[in-house]
Amino acid sequence: MDDVKAHTRQRILAVAADLLENQGAQAVSTRSVAAAAGIRAASLYQLFGDKDGLLAAVAVQAFNHYLAEKRTVAPSTDPVEDLRRGWDAHVGFGLRHPAVYLLMFGTDRPGRRPPAADEAHRLLLEFLDRVAASGRLRVPRALAAHLCQAAATGVTLSLIATPGPERDPEISAIMRETLIGALTTDPTPDSDPALAARALALDAALTAAGEPIALRPPETALLRDWLQRLAR
Repeated sequence: MDDVKAHTRQRILAVAADLLENQGAQAVSTRSVAAAAGIRAASLYQLFGDKDGLLAAVAVQAFNHYLAEKRTVAPSTDPVEDLRRGWDAHVGFGLRHPAVYLLMFGTDRPGRRPPAADEAHRLLLEFLDRVAASGRLRVPRALAAHLCQAAATGVTLSLIATPGPERDPEISAIMRETLIGALTTDPTPDSDPALAARALALDAALTAAGEPIALRPPETALLRDWLQRLAR
């Protein structure tokens, strides 16, 4: 029975995603999805509760596909270039799947975080940790992450809203390079980065360690405060 339910669930999600991509959010209803999937509406309600539950599940599945795409790109020796490639992958996914992107990264009311926000933030921090560890991050990674998410999402939504013939493919690249120029430093010719970049690199290392260090919590907090001050 579990296998049957899992198969039915996947069929429903596939049908809902297809309707969303080809006909828009207005075409997705519990009745239309159930009919297209060849099941009773009651079966859909048992699995997803209601339309909101169904759309949330579609968003989660779409984000899993989004992550899978981004993880097919192996990290290079240049973390800033990887940040650039991550931006391009994000925008490219949105332009290939505009309706799904709106579901993943949009929100239907103020103050509500979109379904993909937390995991997208975590993935972005991984990119920024590598930039900080290389000594090339100009600002605290939390601020850098917020700016990256706001810029990439804003550009993608703007391009989605622009009719194809009017869409300028250079907009994304210009915004990307402007942001990266503001957030990162140029590679240094030697192994002695600027003090601020070194402080941010150590702060990122403390965050990414995931294990207790040889300092008490108040001492760790004080050290991180000093590092943030040195980075300003």
